[in-house]
Amino acid sequence: MRPGPVLVIQTAFLGDVVLTTPLLSRLAARFGPVDVVTTPAAAELLDTHPAVRRVIRYDKRGADRGIGGFRRLAERLADIRYAGVYLPHRSWRSAALAFGAHIPDRIGFADSPAALLYTARVPRPRGGHESARLLALAGADRPAERSPEVTLTLTDADRAAAAAWLTARGIATPFVAVAPGSIWGTKRWPRYAELVARLDRPVVVLGSPADSALAATVAAAAPGRAHSAAGALSLREAAAIIERAALLVTNDSAPLHFATGVGTPVVAVFGPTTPMQGFGPIGRSSSVVQQSGLWCRPCSPHGPASCPLGHHACMQGIGVERVLAAVKSMPTTSSAR
Repeated sequence: MRPGPVLVIQTAFLGDVVLTTPLLSRLAARFGPVDVVTTPAAAELLDTHPAVRRVIRYDKRGADRGIGGFRRLAERLADIRYAGVYLPHRSWRSAALAFGAHIPDRIGFADSPAALLYTARVPRPRGGHESARLLALAGADRPAERSPEVTLTLTDADRAAAAAWLTARGIATPFVAVAPGSIWGTKRWPRYAELVARLDRPVVVLGSPADSALAATVAAAAPGRAHSAAGALSLREAAAIIERAALLVTNDSAPLHFATGVGTPVVAVFGPTTPMQGFGPIGRSSSVVQQSGLWCRPCSPHGPASCPLGHHACMQGIGVERVLAAVKSMPTTSSAR
């Protein structure tokens, strides 16, 4: 690659952005800190990352929507004169943005529908964790034997805000964090309230503003012992809560990868998706609870809004006892700082 700044375009979901951090670190070690185009929601996850020089927000469904917003961003990127761009998100929009910005070297996966717009097409590894597969873009021939380090860089202010929120509610360590939400309906395990009611430790229920009603219902199952933080914290502050937790219980969703990024053990409840797709927990002492023997799993890359067969057996069949046993087998210490 010729001299000049390097760009990464990653405008996928929050969890995908977190799992891109090993690639960012690998590229920064080679070229120096890189610029990243991402969504406004994900930007704060990368604003403080040492591998990132600058985060460029692309509000593709808001202020930058449509051809006008696309053109403005392409022109802005063209003015920076990037030497190359890496495209972990296999989308036409990302590829067209790189092409429209006249970036000479455009590196992406060969199985992308937009691969004809790339100048270098990298075979996408079939096995391994997604965080390791993405490293192929930086020249790794195959997924690493050991999972690469997924990192979230929290600030003192993030940790102070998390500590203040816990102190104000009298929540002592060790506590359990739970994240019952998901934008994909079939990924939501329906028994979090019962689980929280049966836990013998303080509980913090996490989620986005859209999860507030669900989180309140879950927290209400253990009045005084469980508290909802859904919608009350920034993403990095929520990650700081997870960092202080003894463990996180979550669906296959972004908080799972937040926990990986801050080194907190996870009990992950998988339904329509499976860890073999590359998005399972890779943190220390983590475990997965899932229904085996269902021919219909996985039913999609993400999990549909509703079960295509109408029974949702992949989640309905997972009883509280199984998840409770997984929680009780976990360490009871936290990584509070």
